[in-house]
Amino acid sequence: MRILHFADLHLDAPFAWAPPETARLRRRNRRETLTRILQLADEERVDAILCAGDLFEHDRFTPDTVAFLRESFARTDRPIYLAPGNHDWYSARSPYALEEWSPNVHLFTEARLTPVELADGLTLWGAAHRAPANTGPFFADFRPDRGGVHLAVAHASERSALPFQEPDKELHAPFDAAELEAAGIDHAFLGHYHVARDRDRYTYPGNPDPLAFGESDGRGVVLATIAADGAVTRERRPVAVSQVHDVSVPLDGCLHVDDLRDRVSQAIAALSGSVRVTLSGEVPADLAVEPRALAALGDHLDGLVVRAGDIVPSYDLEAIKAEMTVRGQFARDALLIADEDRQRKVLITGLRALEGRRDLEVA
Repeated sequence: MRILHFADLHLDAPFAWAPPETARLRRRNRRETLTRILQLADEERVDAILCAGDLFEHDRFTPDTVAFLRESFARTDRPIYLAPGNHDWYSARSPYALEEWSPNVHLFTEARLTPVELADGLTLWGAAHRAPANTGPFFADFRPDRGGVHLAVAHASERSALPFQEPDKELHAPFDAAELEAAGIDHAFLGHYHVARDRDRYTYPGNPDPLAFGESDGRGVVLATIAADGAVTRERRPVAVSQVHDVSVPLDGCLHVDDLRDRVSQAIAALSGSVRVTLSGEVPADLAVEPRALAALGDHLDGLVVRAGDIVPSYDLEAIKAEMTVRGQFARDALLIADEDRQRKVLITGLRALEGRRDLEVA
């Protein structure tokens, strides 16, 4: 038995950081990614396609997206098994319930594992989220009512993997890896975690098209072969359409705004797609670093985000301390602070404020 496993496509994701046209392009890329996934399934002649949730955004889906999904699924004769997650949770008002899907689509609708026979002696157990939060464990008290090999597809959070995920990731349908063996599950094909993860009894494919800057490689889809004894061999395939880059640009040596613009332009000139630039380094105190003003340098890109990282204004503190001015007195007082890190922050923030600068935050 050969399957293709994916999850966390997040059709209609908002991309709130981006200008409207860039956000629309990124959402179109997600559709193209699904097309690539289904084409790969046909090329590889897999026996089944598993989607472990968050196929779309329940609060943002459009009728056009639903029509796209319905037509896309109908173009393949591969069986498709959908296990709704916390973002595309199942309800009577969900498109999962309201639309008529092609006969090759099987939707898991219960908040507990229910079976589908994939082949003689091979059972797939799937479950659905029926609310956007507070879904309980799927595996803790589960025991199969039959023999053979048992696979699972679900949107669920293995607790020990949480620290390796994005900082804001929360547990949904939590479980411990040991529960899979106790439950008699030979292998679980899972969604929710966007960082790809392979373990003996479970697989997270990661989100197939980038959702955020800074995402690591290895995400995409998984082609898995299931042996007669339940052993699983896996092969990862990239399917992303979007190109996303995270670039650090040091500003050391920049003396004026044109230097700064040239430094950023050179860093992004050969790139395409969406780029996030993080500025850092030591700059003259009178050099105004305004990230938003640099966004126009990315006209050749799908989108450019520029942010300030650890930027240190260079002041001649000895000269300022000698001044018989309010600024000089402030510097003399601030230099009495024992903690060096706090002293630095107070000095730079105060000096900027005395200059009437708006960029008061110190990294």
